[in-house]
Amino acid sequence: MKRLLSAITMAATMLFVAPLAQATIITYYADLSGLNESPSNASPGTGSATVIYDDALHTMQVKATFSGLIGNTTAAHIHCCTLAPMTGTVGVATPTPTFPGFSLGVTSGTYDTTFDMTLASSYNASFVTASGGTAAGAEAALFAGMSAGKAYFNIHTTFVPSGEIRGFLAAQAVPEPGSLALIGLGLAGLAFRRRKKA
Repeated sequence: MKRLLSAITMAATMLFVAPLAQATIITYYADLSGLNESPSNASPGTGSATVIYDDALHTMQVKATFSGLIGNTTAAHIHCCTLAPMTGTVGVATPTPTFPGFSLGVTSGTYDTTFDMTLASSYNASFVTASGGTAAGAEAALFAGMSAGKAYFNIHTTFVPSGEIRGFLAAQAVPEPGSLALIGLGLAGLAFRRRKKA
C-alpha cells in the first residue's frame, strides 16, 4: 500500500512539474561600452544589460546598469536585426522613444522592467510592421535576431545622440527551472528508493 501511495504521489508531482519543463527561458547578456558603438567613441561609460525571455509566458525582463557616461541619457532600447552578427547598426525593435520608466537626464543608473511580448506596445511600431504586422511576428523576429547575435542594447545620450554605449546581446547557458525541478525529483526518488532497500 505504501509503495502504491508513493508511486501515485511521485506521478502526480511529475505531472504537475512537467508543464514547467516545456518553457524555454533564455538569458541574453551584453557588456556596454563606447568601443562597442558603430562608430566607436571615447566614452568612459560602462554598463551591462541582461534580457531574460520566457517563451511560455511570452515575457521579456530587461535589466541594465550603467555609469560614467559623459552625456545625460536621452533614450535606451534594443535595436534589431543587423545584417551580420555582432556588427553594424539597425533600427529600434523595442518601444520608442525609450524603454518605459528608463531614467533620462542622468549619467548612471539601473533599470529593471518586464514586458508582455504579446502586446504591440512592447515594440517599435515600425518593427511590428516589418515583422508581418503582428506582435507574434515581432516577438519571433526579435528573439531570432537576439539568438543570432544581431540585436544590441543601446543607451543614447546628449554626448552621442546615436548611442554612447552599447553591446550585442548573446545567449547565456542557464538551466531552466523546470529541468532543475525534474532533476531534483529524480534524485529524491533515487534517495527514497535507496533508503527503502537499506
